[in-house]
Amino acid sequence: MNRTRMSLYYLAGYLLVGGFALLLVPDQTLKLLLSNRDYGEVFPRLAGMLMSGLGMNIAGIIRVRAQALYPATLVVRLYFMACLVSLYWLFRDPFFLVVLGVVAVGVALTLMSYFADRATRA
Repeated sequence: MNRTRMSLYYLAGYLLVGGFALLLVPDQTLKLLLSNRDYGEVFPRLAGMLMSGLGMNIAGIIRVRAQALYPATLVVRLYFMACLVSLYWLFRDPFFLVVLGVVAVGVALTLMSYFADRATRA
């Protein structure tokens, strides 16, 4: 499961970087991610807190090599992708498509790595 573990660094990276960016400089981060709406000060910072917290959890999963949790990271991200599609459909903010793209790349990396690791193990 070494490839899968390595793919989770991408997940931890964007959660930590994106989370702290939303927490500390929400307006600039939303502009960078192509948002066309004003979400105020509070909720982007709350989202940043939650993202960075998830990133810390993923970093912990990587650190202790908790292989049993690797598939769960895929399930959660598939749920997030469904939510992001719904949010884009409701609000037409390109921000949700940008975030969907970032998440989709990570899902693809982890899926390919997971299946390659399983094939190697079998």
